[in-house]
Amino acid sequence: MDDRQRYDRATAALEPPFAILDLAAMRANAADLVRRAAGKPIRVASKSVRSRAVLERILAMDGFHGIMAFTLPEALWLASHGFTDILVAYPTADRQALAELAGDENAARQITVTIDSTAHLDFAEAAVAGVSPRAEIRTCIDIDAGYIAFGGKFRAGVLRSPIREPEGAADLAAAVAKRPGFRVAGLMAYEAQIAGVGDAPPANAAYTRAVRLMQARSARDLIIRRGRIVNAVRQVTDLEFVNGGGTGSVERTVREKAITEVAAGSGFFHPRLFDFYRRFTGHPAALFALPVVRRPSVDTVTVLGGGYLASGTPDRSRLPQPYLPAGLRYAPDEGAGEVQTPLLGQAAQDLRIGDRVWFRHAKAGEMCERFDALHLIDGDTLVESVPTYRGEGRTFL
Repeated sequence: MDDRQRYDRATAALEPPFAILDLAAMRANAADLVRRAAGKPIRVASKSVRSRAVLERILAMDGFHGIMAFTLPEALWLASHGFTDILVAYPTADRQALAELAGDENAARQITVTIDSTAHLDFAEAAVAGVSPRAEIRTCIDIDAGYIAFGGKFRAGVLRSPIREPEGAADLAAAVAKRPGFRVAGLMAYEAQIAGVGDAPPANAAYTRAVRLMQARSARDLIIRRGRIVNAVRQVTDLEFVNGGGTGSVERTVREKAITEVAAGSGFFHPRLFDFYRRFTGHPAALFALPVVRRPSVDTVTVLGGGYLASGTPDRSRLPQPYLPAGLRYAPDEGAGEVQTPLLGQAAQDLRIGDRVWFRHAKAGEMCERFDALHLIDGDTLVESVPTYRGEGRTFL
């Protein structure tokens, strides 16, 4: 029985559109992440999962510890449900959430908020000024892990923190130490140009060579620069953790002595954008099914919905992938539509009204913003249906 037959059989009683999670594929992906991490703990990026029940399943496996959340309200909600060691990986400007954090001793012990400037400290201090009694707020300093070359004329990596050198990180750590009610708990630096950029892209050979050269040089730069930053901050304060990396860079990042943990999220679901890496091969685990509702011609079908584009630079790589049956493609003048999506190809000849077409999202957690449940499949059996964040009435972005 092939994957399409398994999924169709397991979900025969469901009416599409719906989303599934193949548990065997997710377990295999998780085991490979642990192998690649070589003994260092993996912090689970909730942004790429967005289901409490699935987060619980992952954290129950060996090798995983702690959550990397994407907003402070999300972190507070997770803490209220018993999750621990939660790092909010992006700075917050939510006054109400900061006040709630400062007023909840239990949550404050479990949550660390990210900062990259004294402006964040000023904002937080003003937000919690009226809170009494007030819990200590744990902070994490975010470091720019981008790669810069040719005297600053070339940059690879996301535009995040303004802090790039040891002196700046140490100065901010010292500024935190002088603020009553705040302390530094850790450092983080996300090398998106390695972790989030495949080194085996479906492009020309020259571009592939350029990506691999950039990543190799960036990795060498980070080993030195991140190590110096950690040493400089440790002269000012103790650090509980130093976080780095992501799904695409795990085996590289863990080789750095300064790193105490890595992060991973997309690797559990293995969305389309993670097909293009040399160092690992994942198993597509999260898919969504759309029903065929029209047959405009012998080699064309139309499915309901489908316009679930991923964030990032707007191009075709952000479209969901028509996955099963294999061989379907978008109509060039329509793409993925809000209400309906035409699909072309020989495989359309065998599809009938009501049949399912299975898609992979370009990214991981963004799929869960479209569906209120994930139907968990093991083999050809539907074992459980669990809510996504959306299914619990939570939309944090």
